[in-house]
Amino acid sequence: MTDSKASRAELENWVDRWLQANKDGEAAGDWKLLADFYTDDATYGWNIGPKEDVMCIGKDEIRDVALGLEMEGLENWNYEYQKVLIDEKQNEIVGFWKQVANKEDGTRDEIYGIGGSWFRLTEEDGTLKIEWQRDFFDFGHVQKAFIKLIESGDLTPTMQKRIERSVAGEKLPGYYPLGESPVPIW
Repeated sequence: MTDSKASRAELENWVDRWLQANKDGEAAGDWKLLADFYTDDATYGWNIGPKEDVMCIGKDEIRDVALGLEMEGLENWNYEYQKVLIDEKQNEIVGFWKQVANKEDGTRDEIYGIGGSWFRLTEEDGTLKIEWQRDFFDFGHVQKAFIKLIESGDLTPTMQKRIERSVAGEKLPGYYPLGESPVPIW
């Protein structure tokens, strides 16, 4: 990795490729293809309420957990980017997105509140890649949306199994008690 700064044009090009890859992942219902955007030792984390943080360390764990296990059951969801801010002085990007569930009846449920991803990029093997990513969203509204999907019967069977494992107290990979993540969330 290097500490060199990318040009504005290089960062804009990266954003265009990232947004297209997200659309491709949504269309396929498989976000693992995004793993190629991360450095080998990248970190990707987010908070999931008052008790736990999720932190994936390294490209393989990001692919298998953040882009794999954590996206299972969300194959019919879209993460529509609304705005992207680029800071070429720090090689950082913030993207604001909406979480939208596409239901069986053709309607869509959008999770209210602000959601987004904050990225720091670095150069690896001559290519801009994500050094770290932190996601943020309104956990209360996410919880409310999932309760609504459960009540309406629109929760996918895969997501239902994930929720059952979580409620049963199964230890999920990448989950840490609040403040005990091996890499700081912020």
